[in-house]
Amino acid sequence: MSHRALRTRPYAFTLVELLVVIAIIGILVALLLPAVQAAREAARRMSCGNNLKQMGLALHNYHDTYKAFPPSALLPSNSTFDPWSPQARLLSFLEQENLQDLIDWNLSYATQPAVTKQRIAAFICPSEINDRERPDGALTHYPLSYGINLGTWFVYDPTTQQGGNGIAYPNGRINFASVTDGTSNTLAFAEVKAWNPYLRDGGNPTGLGIGIPANPAQVVLFGGNFKTNSGHTEWVDGRTHQSGFTGTFPPNTKFIYNSGGQEYDIDFTSSREGKTTNQTTYAVVTSRSYHPGGAQVGLVDGSVRFAAETVDLSVWRGYATRSGGEVLGEL
Repeated sequence: MSHRALRTRPYAFTLVELLVVIAIIGILVALLLPAVQAAREAARRMSCGNNLKQMGLALHNYHDTYKAFPPSALLPSNSTFDPWSPQARLLSFLEQENLQDLIDWNLSYATQPAVTKQRIAAFICPSEINDRERPDGALTHYPLSYGINLGTWFVYDPTTQQGGNGIAYPNGRINFASVTDGTSNTLAFAEVKAWNPYLRDGGNPTGLGIGIPANPAQVVLFGGNFKTNSGHTEWVDGRTHQSGFTGTFPPNTKFIYNSGGQEYDIDFTSSREGKTTNQTTYAVVTSRSYHPGGAQVGLVDGSVRFAAETVDLSVWRGYATRSGGEVLGEL
């Protein structure tokens, strides 16, 4: 018998065997995908926490230099102004000295387009799905993911210069001594979502001493001019809806507003700081994130925690005040 006759035929997959292999691979991918997604989210959440730690350290270094935290805005007493954000005042403590050197603090950010368009990596959570610039007429803006704590509801009255109970307000000089609740019991920053819709400038409520709203529906009834997607899109802007948050309600609380047959999850500002010389600012600007179950926060002591969206309302509001004297539980 010849050697050629002894050769065996090469083995080949049948169509059925190939389909079985493909099905097994599909099952394995389906089983592994949640684990891969969880690992990616864990990495993004860790990076987000590192951003908050950087901002906390910058806040401490700013305080060491100026003996106070940055105000949420610096506003003239008898005229309107587009104010710089506290995040902008932290730039030199975030290794952004070259950018801060471009800023003329005596002029509005609206006159300095070379600054407004810059993307600051430390201000953006890796889970933010709208990490993109926003054209706005002659300016281009860039969003941020971390708002400064402006208290629980009342933000500022331009007539009396009275400010809210957070760690910043317009023209304020809050320092460590002012945080009598303790630096480990007071929020400094919290995550916010970029491109968030909001109501603004309805002028309601107005005056001092207006009680905190009981629920989101009550907030929506205050009304205002509706903006579909520009909240927290301007890191340079010192107004609450752009660079701050309020602890009125826990993280990820829904504020449903209907417009044009569509539902929006909104924020609210009764009157924007610097747009009027006599209207009081009240705000409900909620901490939100793309992390499942809550949002990351930075405390005044520089630590970072995860605040569950199920946190007790009184506990959350207690962390948002600097000197309320509350007995606090866990976030």
